[in-house]
Amino acid sequence: MPFPPLVEPVAALEDDERTRTARHTRLAGFGELGQRRLAAAHVAVVGAGGLGSPVVLALAAAGVGTLTVIDDDAVEASNLQRQIMHRVQDVGEPKVGSAVRTAADLSPRTVVDPVRAWLTADNARELLAGADVVVDGTDTFDTREAVASACEDLGVPLVWGVVQEFHAQVTVFWSTPPAGAPAVRLADLYPPESVGDVPTCEQVGVLGSLCMQVGAILATETIKLVTGVGEPLLGRVLVIDALRGRTDEVPLRSSVGPAEPRTRLAPIPHVDLTAALAAQADGATILDVREPYETAEGVIPGAITIPLDEVLSDPAVVGSGPLVVVCKVGARALRAARALQQAGIPASVLTGGMDAWDASSLPRVTA
Repeated sequence: MPFPPLVEPVAALEDDERTRTARHTRLAGFGELGQRRLAAAHVAVVGAGGLGSPVVLALAAAGVGTLTVIDDDAVEASNLQRQIMHRVQDVGEPKVGSAVRTAADLSPRTVVDPVRAWLTADNARELLAGADVVVDGTDTFDTREAVASACEDLGVPLVWGVVQEFHAQVTVFWSTPPAGAPAVRLADLYPPESVGDVPTCEQVGVLGSLCMQVGAILATETIKLVTGVGEPLLGRVLVIDALRGRTDEVPLRSSVGPAEPRTRLAPIPHVDLTAALAAQADGATILDVREPYETAEGVIPGAITIPLDEVLSDPAVVGSGPLVVVCKVGARALRAARALQQAGIPASVLTGGMDAWDASSLPRVTA
């Protein structure tokens, strides 16, 4: 069923914006009122990559008034196959900078707030506060959990999608939906500790055109929530199989009552290079959880190497700690540190991983 619109409309559209969005205002049931709601809306987009790129483009073109775009990464050449907001000349530049430029090219009245930051459980609520809708376009499950947890606390609807290889899922989570609609949370789709080690796009690949398709759906769900038109995907998961050309729908129901408390894990500490080396000097062990083909290219001096899957299957294999965990950029290290934390082994994560180590010009040694 349609939900009430999330946003009160602006009083009027400027003449140039009315001309630019004329095809929206002719939509039955949408009209100029729907467009004025978009102009008043504030949407936070977490991630400016494969999914965030088409979302930013579509929402800016649609005339959303304010976009907060959160991403700490820089553009790499390998991004350009699917992250359509970026260009060759953007390689090496912050991804959020592309959002500012492309949104201005499409919709001069859209305000983009670029936030170059790594969203964590510690800062997620602060970064997302004030948004009417949040769109999750991230690619690690720890970040997705942080986004979902903050949205649950804030009572903000979360438009959520994931793409891997040739497959995708899209849905809407909302802890405080309108009366008569059940609350649905990320934990209803992926219960805690059920996810396991999710391979990255770098490891298994992703079809670039599918990212564009899913990003467009995420933008459409956002527009529906803001304006109150159509039926959002709350309680339904759209499942896409690009190879077979199939789109299926799976029902999703809440597994917990609205008053049931959620158990939260303590945040995993992150340390910079200086702090990591100081901890090592004080007796901490640096644990490299990359795969053998990666560690064969060199490791931090004094580090021990145990692949992530071995750490997850038996955290005790690392010893009693404390440990500073490292991978290429930090995602796998965070997952390992979380498993160690649950096993009672103190662990922190090297911010930026081996990429940060290499950027410092400190030498690697043979594993």
